[in-house]
Amino acid sequence: MTNTNWSSALKVYLDRRVLAMLFLGFSSGLPFGVLAEPMTAWLAGSGVDKTTIGLFALVSLPYALKFLWAPIMDRVPLPGITKMFGRRRGWALVTQIALIATIIKLGLSDPVDSLWWTAAFALAVSFASASQDIVIDAYRVEILEQDQLAAGAALAINGWRLSSWGGAAAALIFADLVSWQVVFTGLAFAVGVGVIAILLNPEPQVPISDEAKALEQRAEDFLERNAHLPEIFARAGAWIYGSVFCPFIEFLTRPNWLLILLFILLYKFGDAVLTVMKIPFFLELGFSNTEIGTIAKLVGFPPLIIGGLFGGLLLAKIGIMRGLLISGVLMAASNLVFVVQASAGYSPGMLAVTIGVENFTTSMGTVAFVAYLSSLCNVAYTATQYALLTSFMAFSRTVMTSGSGWVADQVNWPTFFILTTVAALPGLFLLVYMIKRVNQPAQPQPPD
Repeated sequence: MTNTNWSSALKVYLDRRVLAMLFLGFSSGLPFGVLAEPMTAWLAGSGVDKTTIGLFALVSLPYALKFLWAPIMDRVPLPGITKMFGRRRGWALVTQIALIATIIKLGLSDPVDSLWWTAAFALAVSFASASQDIVIDAYRVEILEQDQLAAGAALAINGWRLSSWGGAAAALIFADLVSWQVVFTGLAFAVGVGVIAILLNPEPQVPISDEAKALEQRAEDFLERNAHLPEIFARAGAWIYGSVFCPFIEFLTRPNWLLILLFILLYKFGDAVLTVMKIPFFLELGFSNTEIGTIAKLVGFPPLIIGGLFGGLLLAKIGIMRGLLISGVLMAASNLVFVVQASAGYSPGMLAVTIGVENFTTSMGTVAFVAYLSSLCNVAYTATQYALLTSFMAFSRTVMTSGSGWVADQVNWPTFFILTTVAALPGLFLLVYMIKRVNQPAQPQPPD
């Protein structure tokens, strides 16, 4: 690719709507800078026992269950607010204001005298954050054109990483200088970056596909057929059908929907299996937690950012499907670097190379995958379908990788990492088949 071509591709990052994704991703990542290390340090410093601190992980459940209320945010207008700001922007502003308020209230609680209130406000932060993610993901898909999805995903992911990592680091540093109440209040107001991004950008104007119109008509037909029912029950049934069932039905009536779901399960499977066992591997080689953390943060963070930006640039130039293939091949190949690490043993220099290579390729693959999932969403049901697809993706990362420790116990480390590379191959073979044989449906996009 010539320098001129690269310069042309870089222009995608200069679009105002694409740039906004960096700040919206920053707003999405901040709650993780609250609920992760800072809250754990706060609880521990307040004398809360380790068992209770471990149970606080349950406050993150809303992130796994957000598809349950995504249909409401997809379809229900907010009185007054929707008319003033639009459907997506209105919901975004409401969730962001709720997030600011709940983080402040969390900081004002006292885990020593009122631990249950601390837990309640932490859960409220998680719920507001998951709700913000629903609407921001939908906004990103709807406001960007097809050839901007990858760049938008890259900036959103990098914004998320900057705030979740940087927010946590800043919180821990300032906690030694000021009170935790001041720390959490500062993190809360940093969500204002996302508020400003929403206010400065337009409401998406999205066309409704013929398939979606036909499904919506069924809801109207339901009302006519059940005119004998009390109006409140008939309308509730029609709403549930249109908001909850139609997103499922629309996806399941697409050609090759089963292949698409299988691909979502398999694409990052090899990478997910490796991720589960890489820290035990490093520890077994003799690295301390401090060494792993220092190299991961100082050396590993720049490749994460650069890999994401490069992935967005690559997909903008060659398209999502071919970009997925290149990123997937690089992710699978990067697992073999761990074989070299196993041979080198305790070598901080090699550890830096291993983490850097893995972070770069994983970041590329994540951007490509998020762009692909975004392209699958019908704009009539963006929030609901994206929440469902990401929940399905999480299945591969959790349930399907649960046996990775058993495999690692049965073989040596070089063999294990070779097996993780092999685990990536079914997804890549399926992707090649889809590129050659399956026509990817083009979803309606906003007009220029």
